[in-house]
Amino acid sequence: MNKLLELKSINAAYDDNLVLKDVDLVVNQNDFVGIIGPNGGGKTTLLKVILGILKPISGEMHVNGSTIGYLPQINQIDKKFPISVRDVVLSGLMGVKKLFGRYSPENSKRANELMDQMGILHLKNKNIGELSGGQLQRVFLCRAIISDPQLLILDEPNTYVDSNFELELYDILDNLNDHMAIIIVSHDVGTICSHVKTIACVNQTLCYHDSNIISQEQLKAYNCPIDLITHGEVPHRVLKHH
Repeated sequence: MNKLLELKSINAAYDDNLVLKDVDLVVNQNDFVGIIGPNGGGKTTLLKVILGILKPISGEMHVNGSTIGYLPQINQIDKKFPISVRDVVLSGLMGVKKLFGRYSPENSKRANELMDQMGILHLKNKNIGELSGGQLQRVFLCRAIISDPQLLILDEPNTYVDSNFELELYDILDNLNDHMAIIIVSHDVGTICSHVKTIACVNQTLCYHDSNIISQEQLKAYNCPIDLITHGEVPHRVLKHH
């Protein structure tokens, strides 16, 4: 099996505040990992380490030639920045095109195809400040996958989106998982458990669960403070103190 990402004994901190302790994680080709945990438990810090934004204070990380696509939280995006939808999507190729090189006709065609698939082609010349939350998610998902990454990382992708796109999003991710690995951070554990293959509980340490079926007893053993609540046939999971 093709190993795309490996973390070994990762410790990460902000100043003297240790946020991640002895974290191990392996992501293989076509994995679909759901990351859950309490607020402040280190989920976003883990993503920063994987993306190279935050350097760990100790441990090893190996990204085995993999290209990574990233969908950030919408609240991290500056909607006042004067850039069009088309240019945002094409900016996902910055890491693969030549420095100062122009985008090729093939690049533009690929961008148009993705925007059409996401139902936003008619918005391509709009400024991102004119878009709704759901439209923004569509734009930045196009940006994240335009380079055909081997690993796609999504940070709370169902936040600030309309319900219709939330349903579409997971269908899209299921299809993308046929040819790329996915890591998704979400508080909506009930929904992601229907789609992910494995679960990582992050609360300073990381406990990996090799299944998408997880019990309250296992969560307690992992020191991952999440309550499981069921209403009828639909499972709902909410974070304590959330």
